[in-house]
Amino acid sequence: MNTKLFVLLAASVLALSACKNETATAQQEASEAATAADEAGAAAADAATAAGDAAAQGVDAAAAATGEAAAEVGQNVDQAADQAAAAASEATADAAQATSDAAQDVADKADAAAEEAKK
Repeated sequence: MNTKLFVLLAASVLALSACKNETATAQQEASEAATAADEAGAAAADAATAAGDAAAQGVDAAAAATGEAAAEVGQNVDQAADQAAAAASEATADAAQATSDAAQDVADKADAAAEEAKK
């Protein structure tokens, strides 16, 4: 899903860059759109890091549980996996929301630039 959002975001940025409106407003809007795209990329990278950290915590929790009884180990591994999956899902959702927000910001700025160019 993140890949699709990145493709959509990249397509939006490329579409904006294809506009050859040389007004100062258009240049400013294009700069702001590029900044929004960079921010979305950074948010996605942060989310990927958080997902990796959550997975590492799950592995650490599973390793710590190996010295205990087999039933307890099974319970701890299941719990760690559930927590890691929940954290990864939350990080992915946060990244998707940040990317969506940035894409919406780019679209809004493109609309504003188009309206300004019509004037």
